[in-house]
Amino acid sequence: MAKDKTAYVCENCGQESPKWIGKCPACGQWNTFKEIKVAADTARQTATHAAAQAGHALRSNRPLRLSDISSHDDPRIDMRDAELNRVLGGGLVPGSIILLGGEPGIGKSTLSLQTMLHLPDMRILYVSGEESAHQLKMRAERLSPTESQSDNFLILCENSLEHIFEHIKEEKPQLVVIDSIQTIATEDVESSAGSIAQVRECASSLLRFAKTSGVPVILIGHITKEGTLAGPKILEHIVDTVIQFEGDQHYMYRILRSMKNRFGSTSELGIYEMQQTGLRQVSNPSELLLTDDHEGLSGIAISSAIEGVRPFLVETQALVSSAAYGTPQRTATGFDQRRLNMLLAVLEKRVGFKLMQKDVFLNIAGGLRVTDLAMDLSVIAAVLSSNVDTPIESGWCMAGEVGLSGEVRPVNRIEQRIAEAEKLGFRHIIIPRHNLQAFDRRKFTIEIHPVRKVEEALRALFG
Repeated sequence: MAKDKTAYVCENCGQESPKWIGKCPACGQWNTFKEIKVAADTARQTATHAAAQAGHALRSNRPLRLSDISSHDDPRIDMRDAELNRVLGGGLVPGSIILLGGEPGIGKSTLSLQTMLHLPDMRILYVSGEESAHQLKMRAERLSPTESQSDNFLILCENSLEHIFEHIKEEKPQLVVIDSIQTIATEDVESSAGSIAQVRECASSLLRFAKTSGVPVILIGHITKEGTLAGPKILEHIVDTVIQFEGDQHYMYRILRSMKNRFGSTSELGIYEMQQTGLRQVSNPSELLLTDDHEGLSGIAISSAIEGVRPFLVETQALVSSAAYGTPQRTATGFDQRRLNMLLAVLEKRVGFKLMQKDVFLNIAGGLRVTDLAMDLSVIAAVLSSNVDTPIESGWCMAGEVGLSGEVRPVNRIEQRIAEAEKLGFRHIIIPRHNLQAFDRRKFTIEIHPVRKVEEALRALFG
């Protein structure tokens, strides 16, 4: 029997070291190295043996000429979910390994179980290390009563990796779901489930199984209080795709965001609405994110934003009041705090509005977190509207990035933004003047107001 070795791994970035180090040389964090036992290479044999016994052809590892390698894409598996397919890049790739992360109670298990129930033609093994079979049955009947009777959907409540591979050998599934990777443990590592060594060894074994057998594997993972995926950073390096399921539990909307994708774009976004019967796909998020009862209210501006390839209109809310405790507060929900401070500095320096002794609170309606730079113009408009207590007329929306000198910089995909605003009945849109060169404005019925500086945009809104 091979002798076990000891190594040290950084919890933050996954950097390895043969001895303990106070400061990680890769990420610069202190006291993050933890001791793990590197077991003999039995996990590799277990995964390879499971793939061979399951009847899957093992892929050879001989060197190939680049010119001899076929460039055609493997046919993707349709997940019967347009939002999930979009985030994955067009569907699930055979032999890939997916990591789905999110906060507790956000709906990770609901999303995975609901998606698997919509694939009655595939033989699926759903491994649960957190819930009993009775709990999963009750949830499946609530999500999809008719499809919960499928004979191809197999439930396994197991925490041992070796036993999971034995059942894979017997059942020969076409798709494996692990809920969650932090609850699975292998006998080759002498530590509790969820430790760095266990998560690393179990994920590596499942990766070898997926690559040697061609069976895709979906891993569900926990996240830490900082919002990062729990476990060693190497877990994110191992998998092919990392998907984050996020949203505020007090709101009904959920965002599916791709953080890493070897088979597609990482800028895609999927939007769901949490209901009693499960997660409903939101095909037109603009109608849900906009409220119709803000007539005459100050501090509200509408922005035409884009996440991935999808345009939608977002309601930006701002509240400006006198600082009651001496030091003014700057709070942003769903928007970058540092960018808000920069925009407030631009308002004060370039436009002349004094906000030094004012509290500024910013909120993106619907619990959404938006990173599009075209939101800058609506943030400034909402802050100024609240500061002077003057509402923005209904029917106006805007899109534009604001620079440090107060200029309105051009944004991408301006035609899609204008078309989305026109579709939802908006009559006026403010855009950067430089974007006029990219399209023909005569094909739109909405009135377009091109601006070059922030002052011009504010003059168009408030006169």
